[in-house]
Amino acid sequence: MELIRNILIVVLMISGVFFFIVGTVGLIRMPDVFSRMHATTKCDTLGAGLILLAVIAYNGINAVSIKFLMVLIFIWITNPTSAHIIAKSEYKRKIEKTETM
Repeated sequence: MELIRNILIVVLMISGVFFFIVGTVGLIRMPDVFSRMHATTKCDTLGAGLILLAVIAYNGINAVSIKFLMVLIFIWITNPTSAHIIAKSEYKRKIEKTETM
């Protein structure tokens, strides 16, 4: 049982790091704000979620794991919300810029 738990932890950690790296590459390679924001928001949310799930699996169910779960829920709520606000402000800025030309 311990071996299965350790394999699960390693798979979750490697997957989380992979998504963080993909998000970083997307931030560097994408041409505009919307593409960069999409790449980083999705990958960072998933990467942080997988790594926090690995930490929860490593610690077992206790008070610290509940706190990690609360942080995970907070990240799942705030990342898409902040991305929406950034996209909305950039869209308005581009519209205002084209109207003044």
